[in-house]
Amino acid sequence: MTLIKSISGIRGTIGGHQHENLTPLDVVLFTSAYAEWVKQKFIQNENNKVVVGRDARLSGEMIQSLVISTLTACGINVVDIGLSTTPTTEIAVTEEKAQGGIIITASHNPEDWNALKLLNCNGEFISEAEGKTILNISQNSKFFYSPINKIGTIITKNYLSVHIKKILDLPLIKKDIIAKKKLKIVVDGINSVGAIAVPELLKSLGINDILVINGEANGRFNHNPEPLDEHLTEIKQKVVEEKAHLGIVVDPDVDRLAFICEDGSMFGEEYTLVSVADYVLQNNKGRSVVTNLSSTRALDDIAKKYGSNCYRSAVGEVNVVEKMKQTNAIVGGEGNGGIIFPELHYGRDALVGIALFLSYYVQLNFTMSQLRKKYPDYYMIKHKIKLNGIDEFFQIKEKLKKNIKYKSVNEIDGIWFELENSWIHCRPSNTEPIIRIYIEAPTKQESYNLLKTFEQIII
Repeated sequence: MTLIKSISGIRGTIGGHQHENLTPLDVVLFTSAYAEWVKQKFIQNENNKVVVGRDARLSGEMIQSLVISTLTACGINVVDIGLSTTPTTEIAVTEEKAQGGIIITASHNPEDWNALKLLNCNGEFISEAEGKTILNISQNSKFFYSPINKIGTIITKNYLSVHIKKILDLPLIKKDIIAKKKLKIVVDGINSVGAIAVPELLKSLGINDILVINGEANGRFNHNPEPLDEHLTEIKQKVVEEKAHLGIVVDPDVDRLAFICEDGSMFGEEYTLVSVADYVLQNNKGRSVVTNLSSTRALDDIAKKYGSNCYRSAVGEVNVVEKMKQTNAIVGGEGNGGIIFPELHYGRDALVGIALFLSYYVQLNFTMSQLRKKYPDYYMIKHKIKLNGIDEFFQIKEKLKKNIKYKSVNEIDGIWFELENSWIHCRPSNTEPIIRIYIEAPTKQESYNLLKTFEQIII
């Protein structure tokens, strides 16, 4: 069982001993530290406000109760938005002019995990420096809780309709054209808030022929919640059986997005950002796009097509967002299917990704599989190995530098090697005790040959 305290929040498995797992004591401790950070940052404000939302995990209601009670005990007012996507919570922070937000979700982790993800007053994930400050407060503070006349208040709101309206108001969203196309779509809601939010968005876009599988938001995930090919057998079969135009897959907190083609094949989560960028850049030629080191080089090819630059950051939404602000990027995201569209907000958002993609798709005379063939076809392997402490990663890193023949190397996030016609990225995970390995080459065989070489070196 595991508890991971990082600069982005606290994540762990439910049950077990305090400080070893995500227990009630750990939730109270970390929430108290976050509340103290908010009060220190906004010391002149006696009415600090924090938005709290959660996905549908089995432990979500319990964790949410602890978080809200702790915040109010610290004198923080709470806007409880209940079952909500991560991007909806981010939007609610700015709409409420709140001083921060806490999202209770372990994203793609299995159902026995949960986490507190922390937002700043801009509805964005806290920075590395802010995360370190909160970790220090949690380790070194003796907390003072508010007397009865100073405890915080709680109000309950629903922000999904606000989120969807903001998407529909974007100039690039072609609601009328989408409605006329009479699309048939299968949605995998993975038994979480996607089962609520995605159909609601599709109906708002004028799509009525929707089949939702895993549609009960009860937190009992019917398959591994990470939206990867090997976990999506059911929806791939349903798309073919129902003769649907496409399938839509999200993760439990709806910040990752993958599509299924009409023939049951994967469009490829790496190509979610590629296709959305293709649409956005053709309407904004010359504007830059940003992704991380672990994303496909097909995005570089698309950017080049429109006279745009493709910039790369370290892995992690906060790093991509920082780079997007530096480069004034029009669109960005990560190869795991996360779309960031600053005109709406600076956060990975599957809902705006769906709306942008469908606005593009309905203007083409292509099937999904034909559209996929339009893009450069690189082959990527995403592999992971168990990590026995961070020192082991540094040993592996040095071995790789000595034994791989590379054109260039980048060490802003683990280690990234550019080879003759391929690349390798090796980094410790921010969310699990593993090393993540990404390899991309022109063919499947070349990618697996590189993986074999990699494994031989580290063994």
